[in-house]
Amino acid sequence: MAVDLQKSVESKMLKSKCKICRRLGVKLFLKGEKCLSPKCSMIKRAYPPGQKRKRKPSPFSEYGRALREKQKLKNWYNLKEKQFKNYVKKILKRQGKVEDAPSLLIKILESRLDNVVFRLGFANSRAQAQQLVSHGYFLVNGKSINIPSYLVKKGDTVSIKAQKTKKAIFQNLKNLLKKYKTPNWLALDIEKLEGKVIAEPSLEEAVPPVEISVIFEFYSR
Repeated sequence: MAVDLQKSVESKMLKSKCKICRRLGVKLFLKGEKCLSPKCSMIKRAYPPGQKRKRKPSPFSEYGRALREKQKLKNWYNLKEKQFKNYVKKILKRQGKVEDAPSLLIKILESRLDNVVFRLGFANSRAQAQQLVSHGYFLVNGKSINIPSYLVKKGDTVSIKAQKTKKAIFQNLKNLLKKYKTPNWLALDIEKLEGKVIAEPSLEEAVPPVEISVIFEFYSR
């Protein structure tokens, strides 16, 4: 009974993530590998939830367009509104000292521990990475860190705790990682199940499906 209930809850959560992508009109890969399947909702029903069929989209106002881009990036990194807003607002306060605000925002978001875990291939989605970090599955420079928003820096090493590698979720991980390519700013050691930050993340490599400049305009209103 408990297993059936858990499966039902997980199914509803996955469907809600599909609705986010359909509503925003872009595949955000919120379900990890499932998003690569031909059964992906963005392939079968590439129109907003509630519509019976695909229609020609109505033009957005400037505010609507900025809101849409903000929602895309916020969901791309699996953040709550308050978290995301705080990142943007801090950069806006430094606006006179920041040459490229979009690049700085992406650098910060990519440096979050949950995102690094995802980028290393230790989790199949940022949501899963966030959950694993919160449950204390990872070490940073040998120290247990359970804060998803923790910012790693160049030279830091992220690894899976030895006792956690025996968990079912990691049983086939080494084989999967042999086919996985990490970003250029990360170095992965498959045998040790650890990764090292060897450079700073960049907007050019992250390529989120978003027009970031209008997001700053949105929060500047």
